Amino acid sequence: MALRKLALAGLLLGTLGWWFSPYSPRTPDAPAQAAGTDPSCPLPPGVVSSDIPLQTGVPREVGPFRLEAGALTPLAGFRIEARVLRREDYSIGREAAFSPTDLALGWNRMREDEVLARLDISQSSRWYRYRWQGSPPLPPREIVRSSANMHMIPSTPAVARALRGVRRDDTVRIDGWLVQVDAPDGWRWRSSLTRDDSGNGACELVYVCALQVVP
Repeated sequence: MALRKLALAGLLLGTLGWWFSPYSPRTPDAPAQAAGTDPSCPLPPGVVSSDIPLQTGVPREVGPFRLEAGALTPLAGFRIEARVLRREDYSIGREAAFSPTDLALGWNRMREDEVLARLDISQSSRWYRYRWQGSPPLPPREIVRSSANMHMIPSTPAVARALRGVRRDDTVRIDGWLVQVDAPDGWRWRSSLTRDDSGNGACELVYVCALQVVP
């Protein structure tokens, strides 16, 4: 009897792990809009294509974006085309009410197979980590400046579905806004506004207006 209970418990845990994994058919919903608000997510001002993430100013008429769980104040327009180094999905924690997925992204030389083959990359607890054996494949400061963990807030169900389909090693194009989240009880979550930082507070918090996988 005990073995049967253990087997059932193992099956239940395995099913739950699959359901919340990237391979599950479940698509986390986009955060619900506050009642009576404009649900549109305008794209940031146009910028030319670039190999590095690009920021723009925030037009006076844009934001804040009001959701049921809190308000998103745009801090900068944001556009990036980068390689997905890893993804991690979250369903637990205050942040998960806004962002169901983190993408660790790399650009410049952090897109190259030869570099990534020498890095062990992981994500957990809203952090992105990497390590290497022997000498680093790139100067450590270049790794910092050419990669980041980014918290994705999908603006619509269509963006949520597109985000769900992103896989490791995909190249993605993302347009949206770097934001600060303010909840009614005073809780705050703020995006980094530079690619040169690391450690606590260094992740970008992106309200995603459009996302596509680039062939």
